[in-house]
Amino acid sequence: MKKELLWSLAVVWGISLMLSCQGPRARSGESNSRKAESSGASEARAASSSSATLAGAPGSLRRGNPTGVTAGTASEHTGVLHASVELSPEEAQRLGIVTARVAYHSIRAIHAALGKISAPPPRMAKVSYPFPARISGVHVNLGDWVEKGQPLLTLQSEEVGRARSDYYKALADLELARQNLERERRLARRGVGPQKHLLAAESALKIAQAGVEAAEKKLHVLGFSEADVRALADTHQVHPEIKISAPIHGKVIEHKAVLGMMVDQTTELMTLMDPTVVWVEAEVFERDIAKIRIGQDVEVSVLAYPGQIFRGKVTYVGDAINPETRTLSVRTEVPNRDLKLKHGMFADVRIVLNGDLRVPAVPAEAVLEDNHQNIVFVKTERGFAPRRVTVGARQNGLLAITEGLRAGEWVVVRNAYLLKSKLYDERLKSAGRH
Repeated sequence: MKKELLWSLAVVWGISLMLSCQGPRARSGESNSRKAESSGASEARAASSSSATLAGAPGSLRRGNPTGVTAGTASEHTGVLHASVELSPEEAQRLGIVTARVAYHSIRAIHAALGKISAPPPRMAKVSYPFPARISGVHVNLGDWVEKGQPLLTLQSEEVGRARSDYYKALADLELARQNLERERRLARRGVGPQKHLLAAESALKIAQAGVEAAEKKLHVLGFSEADVRALADTHQVHPEIKISAPIHGKVIEHKAVLGMMVDQTTELMTLMDPTVVWVEAEVFERDIAKIRIGQDVEVSVLAYPGQIFRGKVTYVGDAINPETRTLSVRTEVPNRDLKLKHGMFADVRIVLNGDLRVPAVPAEAVLEDNHQNIVFVKTERGFAPRRVTVGARQNGLLAITEGLRAGEWVVVRNAYLLKSKLYDERLKSAGRH
């Protein structure tokens, strides 16, 4: 019993001794932790104070900027408009910076569109024959120029032979009716002929005249001209041939006629076209319709002749919008005396919206893009400053400036992109320092 009691006392004493040893160590560790936290907080406050001093110090970017770039605050997100580049004349010359004075130029407002060249339907003709026939003669070839009324083909047709015969019979009936009427008139003047015979002769003459007119109209339907009909009346030749003549002056652009071929009303034998004038059909978007007027000057160019301009005028503005493309057809009539423009060609169309306007203009390379805005670099007393501008029409390498510049100011027209690069580099460096 005594042994057990002694053993329990020894255990309690050992535990008490261990606790008394660890207490100072724990208090010491806690004290050290509090000291470390206090030190870290002090360092953070010092760093924050230093950063605020750099950000708020006026002129800090200029003093720390060896490139000569003066920029805005780091919170700006509007590209390079709130910055400038300070360069000495020697530095500008070394960079190849070239400036030019803004001046007034005559600039035309142009609307560009895509177009296609086509042959005007009033200057085209399809050659066919409305009755069954056989080709017995071909008098022109593909590419030939023909005059209006010039023979193109000779056809043989049963309808032609029948129409000729009917016409000759009608002429004979008319001649007989005239003779009968003349005889009845002589008898009536002598008082030996009944009146009813004279009236019957006059009626027969009118019927014969109507028969001749009907026969002539049938010949015209078959393709005979007035001259051909008069020749038939003189020759009285009964044969089934007819000559098909050119309905217009033009060029044979399609030729399908073959000697001996049978044709009918569905057969297209030739196509004639007068290519000295062509149409250019352009598509203008719905939002631009209000700018287009009949009579406006148009410049047309094609890939086949780079650098050459074909001029015409707007002759027609469509009345209906294409529901699929939301465009309107605008037609230009262009003289084509040298025959360079061909049916089916694609073309670039430039519609002149108004006369020449005197506006400030700069070379196109002077205008740069920055954050979806157009800018130029304007020469100042200490260097070059970017400025936002609004551009208009482009002509002969010049861009019209409708807003942002005045005549007489100097702008950078060469290597302006180097100034823009300097500004962006300084912005990146400034962002890194903050």
